[in-house]
Amino acid sequence: MSIPSDWFDPIPIDDYISINEKSSINVPESTPVDKELFGGELDIRCGPILKLSSTLENGSNNYRGTILLVLKVPESAHETPSPPSITYKIGPSESSYGGSVSSGEFPGTLFFEAGHEGLVFFRYTVELSLIDYEQKVKYFINNNFKKSFQFFIPSVHESMNVISFSCNGFSLGTDASEFKSSLWMDVLKKHQSQHYHVMLGGGDQIYSDAVKLHSKYLEKWMSEQNPLKKLNMPATNEYHIELNTFYLNHYIGWFGKGFWKGLNGKTLQTLFPLTMSQIPSVNIYDDHDIIDGFGSYHDSTMKSPVFSAVGNTAYKYYMIFQHHINPEEKLHESDPAWILGNKPGPFITQKNHSLFTRLGKEISLVGIDCRTERKLKQVVTASSYSIIFDRLKKEIKASPETKHLLVMLGIPIFYPRLVWLEWLLTSTLFLPIRALASKGVINHGLVNEFDGDVEVLDDLNDHWCSKYHKKERNKLIQDLMSFGSENGLRITILSGDVHLAAIGRFKSKFHHHLHAHRLIGEHKEELIHHNQDVTDFPESDPRLMFNVISSAIINGPPPDAMANLLNARSSIHHYNRDTDEDMVPIFVNEPTGEIRSNVQFLNKRNWSDLIIAKQSIYKSEINATDPIRKFPQPVKFDQPSQGKESNGTVVNVTVHPNHLLDKHPDERHIKYPLFEDSLVTTIHVEQDPNDFSAPSTDYEILIPALIGKFEIDRAPVKHLS
Repeated sequence: MSIPSDWFDPIPIDDYISINEKSSINVPESTPVDKELFGGELDIRCGPILKLSSTLENGSNNYRGTILLVLKVPESAHETPSPPSITYKIGPSESSYGGSVSSGEFPGTLFFEAGHEGLVFFRYTVELSLIDYEQKVKYFINNNFKKSFQFFIPSVHESMNVISFSCNGFSLGTDASEFKSSLWMDVLKKHQSQHYHVMLGGGDQIYSDAVKLHSKYLEKWMSEQNPLKKLNMPATNEYHIELNTFYLNHYIGWFGKGFWKGLNGKTLQTLFPLTMSQIPSVNIYDDHDIIDGFGSYHDSTMKSPVFSAVGNTAYKYYMIFQHHINPEEKLHESDPAWILGNKPGPFITQKNHSLFTRLGKEISLVGIDCRTERKLKQVVTASSYSIIFDRLKKEIKASPETKHLLVMLGIPIFYPRLVWLEWLLTSTLFLPIRALASKGVINHGLVNEFDGDVEVLDDLNDHWCSKYHKKERNKLIQDLMSFGSENGLRITILSGDVHLAAIGRFKSKFHHHLHAHRLIGEHKEELIHHNQDVTDFPESDPRLMFNVISSAIINGPPPDAMANLLNARSSIHHYNRDTDEDMVPIFVNEPTGEIRSNVQFLNKRNWSDLIIAKQSIYKSEINATDPIRKFPQPVKFDQPSQGKESNGTVVNVTVHPNHLLDKHPDERHIKYPLFEDSLVTTIHVEQDPNDFSAPSTDYEILIPALIGKFEIDRAPVKHLS
């Protein structure tokens, strides 16, 4: 088939800016319904939503994914309707590639029905082949097309251009009117010029804390003062109906239309579902996909029938909406992308569902399920870790061309320790205060409704550096470091949760032990001199791992005082004799250009992307013999659409993003190289939450692939024998 005249039309950015602005005006009281879509032919309540399953499986050139479509069935209908047709056309993404356009159809399957709401769920199977150039796919629902019904797949020789995001919603008490614009607008602007092939949801893709407002039975349970009665209250049939109704309609509102309503406002984020219809997702889940802090309360609270029912119901709809699978289907445990635990979790009675996905040729992804097995003193069981690493060994052996392994962990693992605050809140000094708060004598908000602990304690217990998780944290880091070094992989961890931007770092010390790691592999003689100072040659550092912390894309940031507290608590931490841990000093400028004092934590809304250098804007600057080396720093400042402050004066900020260039590298400030397989990693930080063109500032770090394979000494690590 010849290429249609409109095939290479760009993404309609002006239309999306208009939608972004209109979405903030006259936000409705409930989820809007568009029954006139396609002339009233279909009543689509949610979708289309694209999901990536994997690529290049079993040595093939395959691309595998799904599309979700949720329809409302008319009350007059006497039988379940057949799935609407989704046909597609596929061809080159750029005119310079040549080629032609072919067509086909994605088969649909009914996989879930919510009879009490009259909703039917269809999953469409996407099976395509990667070829010698990037392709565009346009799809049509019953022959109807919208400009957002398209996506891109990389060439068989390329890796995917990756988005990482988290905290995609507002906390229950947030005043959403303070954030009129949407950062999804910035995503779509960048997507126009640098096609994104996948977006990784690192947890909290939806904020479900409002369940405690919508369930009268849960409200009754929370207000019960007798601990024994509270722990033994049954989960009634009526209560299960309440939970199912809430999670179903909450997802329909947020994933379907971007509608949310909290205690202090409401919002319509129309660009979020529009983005899901044109960039496939791979997701893990975190506590707010369930309810705030789930998994980090006392085990007795977690296993109570009423509270565990929240977890199991939320899991069901997480699987349906975010993975397009009904937990009652056989497919729930048979998709080859899953890495399954060997037994159900303690409170969510399902197996650990971690996942492995190849993101094209040189990048692979493991998403670790850190909620299904979580307890107060456990994140993931030892047996599940063993199964995950066994799968990784198998996959990397089968794809030795892999250079980068991305690891999704919802909560940052390289992050400041707040041990002193944890000690204070759990000490006997706080017992009288907790007792008075639980009885309402003083501010009831000081303790949570679930188990009476201090309100922020569940957040601290959630973190990897809490007293309950330190051993598990250090073991996971040790295993990742060993796996990466032995297989010649650069491991980068992607996290969210904390509503600010930061980059944590592990690296070899500067450099006290000349033979702290022994070298194995083909390049031993070539690289032996690098062993003396990996600060100058970080591409040869087998301990170098980054934790890219990017959140929130929608939720409001914490106050400056919290970011400054984290900054004050951050210094070089000695993981063991040979390895240091710190936060990368990257935020040397404000998003509007002014010099910053807190260069480690930037508390503004943000999202990130990771693009292999030979596909990035730097592809023409790559020099393998004499590579560019750059400090992590801001590199691009978008111009605001209005260019004015609130008083009407024009903003003229002089920006010096390269003021670090004359600085000599040291143990904190390291230049990273631009090789063709470096991962150009950028955190895009919002400038103004009320500018509908969503201008952002780019903070960039070059993450080099690991050159060679290494065997590192397993020096003693605190909390590990």
